[in-house]
Amino acid sequence: MSVAINARMVAFAVHALAVVASVMVFVWSICYRGGFAWESTNKTLIFNLHPVLTLISLVILGGEAIISYKSLPFEKRANKLIHLVLHAIAIVLGSLGIYAAFKHHNEKHIPNLYTIHSWVGIGVIVLYSLQWLYSFIVYFFPGGPSTLRRDFLPWHIFLGVFVYVLAVGNSVLGFLEKLTFLEKSGLDKFGSEAFLVNFMAITTILFGTFVLLIVFSKAPPSVEEDDYSYSAI
Repeated sequence: MSVAINARMVAFAVHALAVVASVMVFVWSICYRGGFAWESTNKTLIFNLHPVLTLISLVILGGEAIISYKSLPFEKRANKLIHLVLHAIAIVLGSLGIYAAFKHHNEKHIPNLYTIHSWVGIGVIVLYSLQWLYSFIVYFFPGGPSTLRRDFLPWHIFLGVFVYVLAVGNSVLGFLEKLTFLEKSGLDKFGSEAFLVNFMAITTILFGTFVLLIVFSKAPPSVEEDDYSYSAI
């Protein structure tokens, strides 16, 4: 099943939403939450790294990696490498973002892993990493036999989409959780910061929606259709 759209045209909307979401999360973290720090007596500055790194990595870079086969005008081998590298960067930055949340909690003596957001977040980074590692071995180096690549391809696509949907949903859940904590601490429910966070969540959902639309669009013609690489995602 595929959607009859021009994936490369829709990709422009994805790139635009990526820029908007990135600017919004930086504005929120810097202008409203005070900025960033890896070491500080103000532990909030440590936590501020968490939404920035996880959104940009697991959602934005992950989404760009997923659509690379259908949005970039390069040959399949080049797109394959871009796909691989973007996902690797997403895993590294996402892991740092999750570590920042643990570091903030530990230094403020707050319990870890007590919310559904944190549970799903750990699941996302673990599944994301396992998916990347196994796919690297099967499709890149040393590379599995063609029958294995062919048989694993539907599972690679399914697991990739599943993990990405989890990442997008969990990011929105994280925005909701943080905004709820802030509002309980006195933040104006109809103030500019609350509106910014809500619009950021909506932008994240729209970004993820357009990524999935490209995933299920018709693939562009390719002269390299015999290697069973993961062109559909």
